[in-house]
Amino acid sequence: APIGPHFVCNKPHHNFSQLEPQPNHAKGKTAGTPESCSVPPIIVAKTIAFNLGRLCRSSLLLLRPRRLLVPTPSLSPTTSTSASSSSLIKLFANTSAVLALLPSALRGRGMLAFDELSSAIARYAAKKGSGIPTPTPAAATATAQPAPAGKSAAPVAAMNGSSTPAAKDGKAAPAEAKAPAAANGAAAGGKKPRPSPPPPPAAIATASFLIRAATARVLGLRPGVCGGDMQPIWVTEPGSGKITMSLEGCARTPFPKDAAHEALFDAIDQSVAELSKSNADISVFEMSKSEAEAKYGTGIYDGHQPVTPGETVRLAWLPGAALIELPPKWELCAKAGSCGKITFVRGAAAGKKAESIILPKKKTISIRFSVENDVAGKEGLHGQAPSEAEFKQTDVGSVKVQVEGVDFGDVLGAKKEAAPAEEAAAAAPDDGEMVVTAHEVSGKIDYEKLVREFGSTKITKDLLDRIERLTVGKGNVPRLHHWLRREIFFSHRDMEVLCKNLEQGKPFYLYTGRGPSSAAMHLGHLIPFMFTKWLQDAFNVPLVIQMTDDEKFLWKGKYEDETGDNLNYYAGLTMENAKDIIACGFDKDKTFIFSDLDYVGHMYPNIVRIWKAITYSTARGAFGFVPESNIGQSAFPAIQAAPSFPSSFNVPLHGDHNMCCLIPCAIDQDPYFRLTRDIAHKLVPKTHPLGGKPSLIHAKFFPPLEGAAGKMSASNENSAVYLTDTPEMIESKVMKHAFSGGQTTAKEQREKGADLEKDVAYQWLRFFLEDDEELARIGKEYGSGTGDYWNTGAVKKRLIVRLKEMVAEHQERRAKITDEEVREWMAVRKLKF
Repeated sequence: APIGPHFVCNKPHHNFSQLEPQPNHAKGKTAGTPESCSVPPIIVAKTIAFNLGRLCRSSLLLLRPRRLLVPTPSLSPTTSTSASSSSLIKLFANTSAVLALLPSALRGRGMLAFDELSSAIARYAAKKGSGIPTPTPAAATATAQPAPAGKSAAPVAAMNGSSTPAAKDGKAAPAEAKAPAAANGAAAGGKKPRPSPPPPPAAIATASFLIRAATARVLGLRPGVCGGDMQPIWVTEPGSGKITMSLEGCARTPFPKDAAHEALFDAIDQSVAELSKSNADISVFEMSKSEAEAKYGTGIYDGHQPVTPGETVRLAWLPGAALIELPPKWELCAKAGSCGKITFVRGAAAGKKAESIILPKKKTISIRFSVENDVAGKEGLHGQAPSEAEFKQTDVGSVKVQVEGVDFGDVLGAKKEAAPAEEAAAAAPDDGEMVVTAHEVSGKIDYEKLVREFGSTKITKDLLDRIERLTVGKGNVPRLHHWLRREIFFSHRDMEVLCKNLEQGKPFYLYTGRGPSSAAMHLGHLIPFMFTKWLQDAFNVPLVIQMTDDEKFLWKGKYEDETGDNLNYYAGLTMENAKDIIACGFDKDKTFIFSDLDYVGHMYPNIVRIWKAITYSTARGAFGFVPESNIGQSAFPAIQAAPSFPSSFNVPLHGDHNMCCLIPCAIDQDPYFRLTRDIAHKLVPKTHPLGGKPSLIHAKFFPPLEGAAGKMSASNENSAVYLTDTPEMIESKVMKHAFSGGQTTAKEQREKGADLEKDVAYQWLRFFLEDDEELARIGKEYGSGTGDYWNTGAVKKRLIVRLKEMVAEHQERRAKITDEEVREWMAVRKLKF
């Protein structure tokens, strides 16, 4: 039976001496000279471990032949050494010495993993036969364990290092069995070893990556740990593959019954389609194992163990979905959508097992699939490594997709009474520790703590009354914005001083911005612009909007030898995003939109002054720059700070260098302007009312669909509703992905009501439903489990109606905006105020 690329065991199971090198693998040698065969020691180790595992059926060894051998750094798969029949027998005979090389923590625990045993044998083989340096072996000698009562002592005898074949049923083995196989003529007539299958084509490998990520989202698995063993059916059926993943650690406990498995497959299928449709960039990069494990832990590995030999691993990253180790020789496509439509093969032929199946007892799920474009090109190394925080968001192992028929009933079709079990979440998200920086937001946000740590001031009722007098009192707007009334904008810097200046007739201007990272903006991107539009109307003031296309290139840009860089791509996104901003309804006569790439010359004197005023040590401490940061990233904070000073807009603001600036933003952007405020006095006249400091008003984060903590991310399509989404897409996303604060059963929901703080549908209504009375009614009924809105289904339906209205209105306005009109908004001109 073939057991490896270099060896054939004519009588596997018992007689080690039948293991012989295949003569056809000895370069220039004949069948009569097996002693001279050149055999990689790693193959020796793999073969010995395999046969030893077949022999040892006692509790002494628990073998996992699913994983291939991972050699120690001192062994190279391409290194060859002389390995003869007699030397192989000696290796078996000295198994106890092999075990001595295992860490002491493994010896005595009663079980060994296949890769651990193989590595120990490889080290022993190198030490005895190749002369390659190996780690110092453990001083202690492994102690064999007695065989369980009533079991054969054969495995124990083998593990004790006896060169005599094991006894069977208490009787001595025949003497003939002791003879080496070399005396029997070696491998005459043996079958040729089966070659290893080729790696999957890039399209198949990419599809398996998407399936692995989608399965983890639906079932609550960690994408790396769950693994992805591939059956190489692409060899005989091009464009096809089959992947098997482990359900160990699945968050769906107890696991849904067989009747629900089709619904789970439907959800995985749809999640794969969404990932493919996003056509997100897939990054493939290399790191040393030590660096990768220090940054990401072992969650990137299949079963926590690397499959790549040597000290370097290749990792694949799909933003917001998965980071995993790539097996050797695997290549992926550059985009998630490159392989085209991915089709699951579900059904079973007569008398055969289903092609795609979940086996809860074996804790595995297998999915057979085909790809539309099986000739999609591979990309090699490309893209950037994710941050530790980005990885943690994908590696939580929690359920991120609610499945109809499993987590909730048929609420859309109303085929049965709405039960809160249909809306209840399968598992609460892992909020984790709060992290809020200029480039990272994660965990459950404590806004009171943020105010204390950042040193800002909460908006009080007295301040709201003052703002109301200066806006509503002058007839500019009918009432205070509901985001102020509901404390969504909750914190500020120097708003009292700004109000005082307004009362004295001293004007100010508004400054906000957008980093164009995608052609389609989502609702979270719209929040600051919707509020800024109200501020412009309410205070009747000019506005400047910065498009940081330079920033996005510095952080996400790429360079290819054949095509060059993609800086112009981000410049093009500026034009598209500007249309969405204009569609918010700003006053064109009072609004100037500018691209950093086009306008930076006007701001450059102030940028240089800011560079001079801030030390690199201060900037690094504030923004977390690391040695790997490019110099553009280190320089960019000055570019974002420059619009805070009116002298950056001599033409639009009529050369008035004493104007104050108000910046509405999410609170994670405060660090940029906190540093700006510290050096502001160096860039303005001494007569400036605030000493040059920009005033700020801070918003809470708009929560992602999958959990009301942190903020929405464009890298995860299912966490957001985009301004380009169709009504059907909006409905599907809300019903399937909006995390619920409802209880698990109708009875519990009636008794306890929902947790409004965790319920995403309710939190989104706080942002987008302007009617205070209706919102209060929904909150009261949903929170108590009474009335028309007693369950999540009803609340989600109300949100869907509101979102469809908002997005449709926005799409209608945006469709009327041309490129020529955008250029008019971006023309350097005097604003009317």
